Amino acid sequence: MSALPEVEDTVRPDPSPTLQRPFRADHVGSILRPPELHRARTDFAEGRLDAQGLRAVEDEAVIKAVRMQEAVGLLAVTDGEYRRATWHMDFLYAIGGVTKVKQNIEVEFHNAKGDIRWTPAGLRIAETLSLPQVIFGEDFRFLKSVVRRGAPKVTIPSPSMMHYRGGNAAIDKAAYPDIEGFWADLARVYRQEIAGLNALGCSYLQLDDTSLAYLNDPSQRAYVDRIGGHGEDQHLTYIRVMNDALANRPADMTVCIHLCRGNFRSSWVASGSYDHVADALFNQLEVDGYFLEFDDARSGGFEPLRYLPRGHKRIVLGLVTTKHAALETRELLLRRIEEASRFAPLEQLCLSPQCGFSSTVEGNDIGWQQQVDKLALVVETAREVWGDAG
Repeated sequence: MSALPEVEDTVRPDPSPTLQRPFRADHVGSILRPPELHRARTDFAEGRLDAQGLRAVEDEAVIKAVRMQEAVGLLAVTDGEYRRATWHMDFLYAIGGVTKVKQNIEVEFHNAKGDIRWTPAGLRIAETLSLPQVIFGEDFRFLKSVVRRGAPKVTIPSPSMMHYRGGNAAIDKAAYPDIEGFWADLARVYRQEIAGLNALGCSYLQLDDTSLAYLNDPSQRAYVDRIGGHGEDQHLTYIRVMNDALANRPADMTVCIHLCRGNFRSSWVASGSYDHVADALFNQLEVDGYFLEFDDARSGGFEPLRYLPRGHKRIVLGLVTTKHAALETRELLLRRIEEASRFAPLEQLCLSPQCGFSSTVEGNDIGWQQQVDKLALVVETAREVWGDAG
């Protein structure tokens, strides 16, 4: 294993502080895990590698992922989510008061070949919520120390994911006899997390969310009814809680949200255009940008973009799929960007893949170089449309 650079004790200034985020060419965050990282995780789980050894392998893998992102010209740089098992559960389990339960969550995903089930461990809110330490704080500190060009971006699940996975039934009545107390504490924990990340130098944060995309699907609204919510207007509650979580965010921090209809081993969960949530999403949720899936017909057309208010908010068009290896053509992307610009100003649009390449450790059915080619295509297309990738 090659020698690794030492992590600096001081925080580096953001190399791109004057550029508006999200960038014209951006990406959602997760990157395919390399074989050596998979081996290290197996060795750690089976007792052949200790925590320090696993961390060293993770560090080297993160550096390689950072160099790849910089090489293709991306200005948003992540750690690939390499230290996580999934895009969200590692974070949620780290919140005080949350316990992992034996009963697995069962989520049915779909793809062209059939259905597959994802069965992660569930969670329960057994005590009042708290934040013992900044989650992913050390991970961000390392990322920032190795980024040479661009803005280190942190991705965390949105507050709504704490509720969407188990609903009211997952909240112990002894801890929260009143659901409003739960919402208030959930927002408070997120405010503390955001402040902690900012203190470490984070100026670009992305909330990853499936709930606001799922709720466009009538079957998912019915699911929310079954878990004790109110499917028809649950998105309004989630938006209110997210705004509460962002109430004291630092002025120099860009916050975006990514909406996804499911991304596990190239499979998906929900379908439906953004019509059901679009008005509230664009006009009530206080974020700077929206990463939206538009890689196939399941996401509907661009018409809901008409609700985007004129101003600084940006829509990141997820036109390049991470679910299969076929590379989109430049002509297709240019045509679809032009179509989207009929409903939202071109100056408020950006481009990215529709989701991450590896929302869970398994990753999607795509090769490393195919992943790189898709990211490079995003950068090249953005430069052609807007003049640069920033």
